[in-house]
Parts: sequence; structure tokens; C-alpha cells
Amino acid sequence: MSAAIEAEYEALLQFLYLSPVALVQTRLDGDITMCNPLCSQLLMPLVANSELTNLFDALALVAPDLRHRVQNFTAPQGQVCDALLLYVDSSALGRKEAQVLSLSLIKLDAERLMAVLSDVTQSVKRDRELRQTQTWIHTIATGLTEYALLALDTEGRVQGWNPSIDRVLGFNEAATSGQCVSIFYPPDVMSSERVQDRLHEADHNGWSMDEGWRVRADGTRFWGSCMIAPLHGGAADATKERSYSLIMRDISDSREATEALRRSVSCDHLTGLANRRIFFEAAQRELQRWARAPRPLAAVMIDADHFKRINDQHGHAAGDAVLRHLATCLTAGFRAIDVVARIGGEEFIALLPGTTAEAAEAVAARLCQTIATQSVHFEGITLRYTVSAGVAVMEDGVDDVNSLVRRADMAMYAAKAAGRNGVRRWSAGLQGPPGPVGAARAA
Repeated sequence: MSAAIEAEYEALLQFLYLSPVALVQTRLDGDITMCNPLCSQLLMPLVANSELTNLFDALALVAPDLRHRVQNFTAPQGQVCDALLLYVDSSALGRKEAQVLSLSLIKLDAERLMAVLSDVTQSVKRDRELRQTQTWIHTIATGLTEYALLALDTEGRVQGWNPSIDRVLGFNEAATSGQCVSIFYPPDVMSSERVQDRLHEADHNGWSMDEGWRVRADGTRFWGSCMIAPLHGGAADATKERSYSLIMRDISDSREATEALRRSVSCDHLTGLANRRIFFEAAQRELQRWARAPRPLAAVMIDADHFKRINDQHGHAAGDAVLRHLATCLTAGFRAIDVVARIGGEEFIALLPGTTAEAAEAVAARLCQTIATQSVHFEGITLRYTVSAGVAVMEDGVDDVNSLVRRADMAMYAAKAAGRNGVRRWSAGLQGPPGPVGAARAA
């Protein structure tokens, strides 16, 4: 390298180091070759033992599939991911508010990667509020010809009759009046407790929005949006009897684009399950609901046994096949109302609203038995594996999401210590695993 080129290279490195943007340069295996101070500030809370040497390891808790993305990016150069949202839970930050990071990763050449990180916590919050406002305005501006308009009482039951219900949903007056709004949802999606949660959110926020599968009178499903708004004065007005309007719209035509956007920001890239950010957001909402109206709430932590051995003997591609198989089993083993997510390398967690410790333990035991009897076929290899699971429930003494997850993690660790391929329930005196929750383990 000539002196001129070397001087130019040094000047470029100095510019990157002093840049007001969080930048990190790595090799293809994630080993860091340059990390400027701003990037170090964002990454250090995520790193065990304060050793910031590998980007993939540093982001293992919030982006467990990042190494997989890079390995599957075969182009000689280009953008591996753009503005990928990463959820950092509050325990890593020593504060109550969670943090959302945005990651853009570029493959520079056959040997180098460049990553750009930024804190987008407030902008994500504002964007969510803006989307809710836009949906409300669109509902008013478009007119009500394509909407089913219902009136609900304080229990979420349909009051009166509106022809729009028949036009959009196919329900007649006799089948609708006095029925809970859950009749428009698939089974296991809208429980009576969840209906009350939606009404409570409408009282406090002015409306409550959700999207998902809905059911017509003939049993066919469609992708719909549902908005509930209070007709009384909201939470501050206790003098009037509570009543609500519900507007349901068939948005099947836009489902593909909506789902693609949802998957890009909400799903784990490898397994298709919810990612860490979505899990902690959902868990935080459930804990807020529990604080308002205590009811059963369980968390189940699931970890693949001897997963490192699978990777070492058969390669990471075989390990990925096992994780995808496990994700499929989890999807089949839990209800639609449950939140199932991948939160670490081979660690998964499920949040089960309205579920007692005994019921959660039974579900986890069935899952362990099912997986132990199945095989994963990958490139001519037959792989068998088992899982260990830990159960914890929300109760007095559990202060936040991290406490609940930590208890489930400790119980899962106890299941491994007891021989693996089993379930343990959290109890006082259990010893927790080394390192932060969600860290990859050799066991």
C-alpha cells in the first residue's frame, strides 16, 4: 500500500471513529475491526463481561438470526438488512423504559461488513400513535359502506341491530343481538377477559385498534381491522353508563402488504415466530392488564437441549433446521391467543393469558413429549432432539416483565439440571443460570 493510500485510509478510519453516527466495521464472522464511541455506548449494555469483540455475539439477545442473515446473503456486496428494529428490554439498561434500536447492515466486500445503529425508541412510539390516528381518520373519511357498525354494552355484547352487520359479516339480527363481540373472531382468539381489556383500552386511549382473522356467519375467515371507541366520556366520565361503538372492516385486499410489513418488523427472520421486541411489548401490556384486574397469566421458557452439539457435529444449517422444526411445534402446541417468540439462539418463550401454573405445566409437558418422538430430516441426516421447559406465573412479588421471564428461565435451567427433556415450575430457592436471560447456553 502506497503512503498516499495509507494516509487516505487512516483519514477515513478517523472520520468513521469521530462520526456522529453509530458505526461498526466487522469481518464476515462478526469480529469487530472498528467501532466508534457512539456505537460502543449502544452496544455495551448488551455485552456480557464488557467484552465487545463480535457484533453477532453482542446482538445475540436482540437479533439472534443476524449471523444467519449474513450467511445466507450470497451477493458479493449489498444491503443485508435495512432499519431492522431491535428491542432492548429494560433490565439491560437499568431503567424502566425499553429501548428500540435500528440496525442497517451492509456487506462491503468478501471480507467486511459495515453496520449503522441508531436509537429510534421515541420515533417508533410516535409512529405507532400516528398509524392509529390515520386509521381513525380513514374510517371517518371513507364512509361506512364497507364497514360493519355495531353498538356494544359494558360487557362487550352487541346492542341493537344494524344492516351493515349482515352486509359485511353475514349475521342476521337473531344471531347477533345480545351476543359477545367474540363471535366475530376465531376460537381461542377473543376471550371474555380480552374483550374487557379492549374496552378498558378504549376508555383510556380514546380507541382500541387491532387487526387479524375474523369470522363470517358462514364460517369463512377474512383479514379485518376492528376499532372500538367509547360513546360515553371515557375513563374520566364515571357518571354515564358505558357503551361503545365498534367498526369492523374487511381489509383482505391489503393483507399481503400489511403482513409483509408486520413480518419485517415483528417476526424472527429464521423461524417466523414473534421476535424479542414484540414479546416484551405484549408481555408489558398483559402485566398492565393483570395489575388492573388480576387473573391467571403464565410464561413458559423453552430451550433446545444439547443444541451446541448439533451445531458442532452437523453445522449451523442443520441447527437452523432444528430451530425451524421447534418453531413449528410451538405454533401447533399453543393457542392463537398465546404469544410465542424466539428470544435467543435456541431459547423460546410463550406467554399464556388466562392460564394457571398447572395448565401451563401440562401444555409444556405435552410439548416435550411431542418433540421427543419426532425427527428432523436435513440433507440425508436424521436428527433427534429434546427440549427443556420452565414455567412461571404472574403473582404478587413479580414486579415487571423481566422478573417473570427470569423466573421462567430459572425453572427451565432447573429442568436441564434434572436431566433435560422435562418441565419444572418456578419455586423459591431455585438457582438461576449464569449470564443474562436469553444468553446462548452450551447445555
